Amino acid sequence: MYLLDEVKKIIKEALSLDRANFTYPPNSSLGDLSLACFEEAKRNQKNPIEFTIELAFKLKNDEKLKKYFSDIKAAGPYLNFYILPAYLSQEVVKKIRSLNQGYGQNDQGANKQVMIEFSNGNTHKEYHVGHLRNISYGDTVNRLLSANGFTSIPVSYINDFGIHVAKTIWNWQKSPKYKESSEDKGYLLGKCYSEASQLLTDNPDDKNEVVKIMKEVESRAGKNYELWQETRQWSINYFASIYKELGIKFQETYYENEVIDEGLKLVEQLKAKKILRLSEGAIIADLEEFGLGVLPVIRSDGTALYPVADLALATEKFKKYDLTRSIYVVDVRQSLYFKQLFKVLELIGYKQPMVHLTYDFVTLPSGMMSSRTGNVITYKFLRDKLFEKLFTETSQRHQDWNKEKIAEVALALTIATIKFEMLKVSADKIITFNIDEAARFDGFTACYLEYGYARLKSVVRKAGFSFGFADLSLLVEQREKDLMIKMAKYPDVIASAGEKYNPSEVAKYLFELVQMFSDYYHEINIMKSAPKVRRARLALIKSLAQVLDNGFRILGIKALDEM
Repeated sequence: MYLLDEVKKIIKEALSLDRANFTYPPNSSLGDLSLACFEEAKRNQKNPIEFTIELAFKLKNDEKLKKYFSDIKAAGPYLNFYILPAYLSQEVVKKIRSLNQGYGQNDQGANKQVMIEFSNGNTHKEYHVGHLRNISYGDTVNRLLSANGFTSIPVSYINDFGIHVAKTIWNWQKSPKYKESSEDKGYLLGKCYSEASQLLTDNPDDKNEVVKIMKEVESRAGKNYELWQETRQWSINYFASIYKELGIKFQETYYENEVIDEGLKLVEQLKAKKILRLSEGAIIADLEEFGLGVLPVIRSDGTALYPVADLALATEKFKKYDLTRSIYVVDVRQSLYFKQLFKVLELIGYKQPMVHLTYDFVTLPSGMMSSRTGNVITYKFLRDKLFEKLFTETSQRHQDWNKEKIAEVALALTIATIKFEMLKVSADKIITFNIDEAARFDGFTACYLEYGYARLKSVVRKAGFSFGFADLSLLVEQREKDLMIKMAKYPDVIASAGEKYNPSEVAKYLFELVQMFSDYYHEINIMKSAPKVRRARLALIKSLAQVLDNGFRILGIKALDEM
């Protein structure tokens, strides 16, 4: 049990409460923990303020509580508790030291299996900044689920069939410049697709050629099918290189072409069960009675729509795994579609909770992005631009470092910056990605957090400190207590962020923790403290570094010892 959970338990037992509404005061002058007394006063048929004063008097005179609290005050209908600094510091540092990377984790999920599907990209298209929001969000929610005791199964579903593939293959054969280029072929396919979309807009008569290519690919025979196989692998290899660089791992990857046939069989079964029906030559799910309109499944020309593969994939997931929850990370535009899909799955008989985690758009300062027009920031462009800026910055800060070390740190900062920008705001907010702002070393940025962590590690390293006995009761400064309380709240942040699927809570917490340390560092000269005090402060600093490292891991960011 973590310290704040233990403290809440102690208070509830002292007051004989089964339930209690605890909150955290906005500043330390109001205490470390507050208990709202409205409901308890109502049950006792007393005025809330008078009742709270009575409780404060009772608790302050309870000898058992004096080893936990330095003061207990009534503030209107709230009881404010001030945790004894010596108890606080001892318990927090001891817990962090014993758990290390496990600090903040809990077993609420009881190892229940949860599948989270994200990074549902399209082969033969660009991998752009919008995809980075999906993959960063999905990966961090996956890490949060694991930290909260679930057996989280991360999977990816790749759309490798469809008209976009045919457009790319059509243009690839028409344009020798792509074949002759020395650039990564997976990357080039995205440029080829954007150009194809524009060419077909200008010359609509060529669309018939594209349709022929698509039918040949779907028939799994002929030269275009062979070219599809080759180019598809280029995209898959390119995606794999991006995942590796970002540190993203999937337990399984599904592809549309592998489930589409099963999906078509399932459609026939659902027609027989009257879950799906014919309508003007098309096959639909009529969901009007549920207020969800109509879900087209197969067009009147016989070509399959998204539900064919999605229904087959969902049934495959539930057959293979004992899932208690299935989560899909897809942008907000697909909200209605997933309500419709989940309803059809429910009608089939799947009762497990299904969750659509939405997120809003990533835009450029110039406006919205579009793969068709080529108005995107590709992953490659973004990474290269950020790397260039951060390589220069790191070179200027460390003229004694060799180029290899500078490049290593600059790349780690680049990846951290990309992820942090995608995670620092809640998923329902639009992100306007500005490269110059994202790469700053001050403000709410990854570089600021990394610099704070590196400074922590530098202090510990220069002192040659390792954990051993330290008299933590010597940590009597208010800023030291504030840091302890903040570290004690970390497990609550992980629990809350996991429950809400909200990584921005972790990002905000880490930023505030680094800010608090920065203020403390500038006010307190740690190395010039008396020896015993210095040792206690170094124990505090080392614990703080561990909490930051744990938070970085949740966000999928590498903590840098030097930068």
